[in-house]
Amino acid sequence: MSQEKSNHSKPEKAKPAQDPQAEQLSRLRDKIDAVDLNMLQLLNQRAAFALDVAEVKKQHAVEPVFYRPEREAQVLRNLIKNNPGPLSDDKVAMLFRQIMSACLALEQPLTVAYLGPPGTFTQMAAFKQFGEGVNDKSMPTVDDVFKDVEAETSNYGVVPVENSTEGVINHTLDNFLDSTLKVCGEVELRIHHNFMIAAEANESSVTRIYSHQQTFAQCRRWLDGHWSRVPRIAVTSNAEAALKVSQESGAAAIASEMAAELYDLKIISSKIEDKSDNTTRFLIIGREHVGPSGNDKTSIMVSTRNRPGALYHLLEPFHRHGISLTSIETRPSSTGMWSYVFFIDFAGHQTDESFQKVLQEINEDALEVKILGSYPRAIT
Repeated sequence: MSQEKSNHSKPEKAKPAQDPQAEQLSRLRDKIDAVDLNMLQLLNQRAAFALDVAEVKKQHAVEPVFYRPEREAQVLRNLIKNNPGPLSDDKVAMLFRQIMSACLALEQPLTVAYLGPPGTFTQMAAFKQFGEGVNDKSMPTVDDVFKDVEAETSNYGVVPVENSTEGVINHTLDNFLDSTLKVCGEVELRIHHNFMIAAEANESSVTRIYSHQQTFAQCRRWLDGHWSRVPRIAVTSNAEAALKVSQESGAAAIASEMAAELYDLKIISSKIEDKSDNTTRFLIIGREHVGPSGNDKTSIMVSTRNRPGALYHLLEPFHRHGISLTSIETRPSSTGMWSYVFFIDFAGHQTDESFQKVLQEINEDALEVKILGSYPRAIT
């Protein structure tokens, strides 16, 4: 009887088949979780080493320097060189800048002044160079950035110096005529301009457009094609333009995505710059000498006598000693009418033997040679 019952027992229910996609995703997410935990351990190990470095510097220096641009550049270049992908080089650089910024904040938080208000491309350049672990300080003018760093209220400053479309920003160069600050680094930032209005506004109500004068120049063709009859009002920065739009009805601004988010504005048109490769170069100004990183630039300022062939006599030694010039700009000198100051950037470090030979030669002919600084070339 028992045998008969066993033969007629109900069959077990079959287990429902598991979704192949869910199973694969579960395994992959387990692997990601394991990697994240491993990264967390390594990041804290790196932070501990950074604290050890800070202690060594404090023991052996009266005024220790915690931020070393040349060392940071070497680290980033090595990471980019060994990057196997799929992360792009610029994403690797961005991630590790943030890591180094967080570690540096444990050693000694930096204060960085920038041309404000918040939301400017200069603030974006400051974050690109130093990461978001710094104390960023908005300043109303380029002059104020220089003064703040000179007064040692900020460790470094960030100022725009050149745009690929509109050329050099003369006011920044003029500040170096009397300043004792040094150029400690450079940042290149791809600039994308956006046309924006208040979140609740309608574009048909726009009666004026605010932006920086250089931004208007960089978007001239787009503006002529879309808003040719609307007055354009220049302000000190694109972020100030965004701020005005948040406070005034009937206003529009050209500014960054960061400014739109900060001031709760609505972007009507994106990337309206006339040239897609529009790039601005920013300088990092500070008080310390920067050592060689292996791939550097140097900026100098030279005053010459007002005589025929002055520029030739200044530049010829660079050519003869094989030094590549990357930029040369001319500004009127304050010492006399028709006298000029030349701002020259060249590849290499001021300690290079070839430049020391050039320096000796141009010193004999120039009224003054001022080395503004050597610094690592901009990293992607």
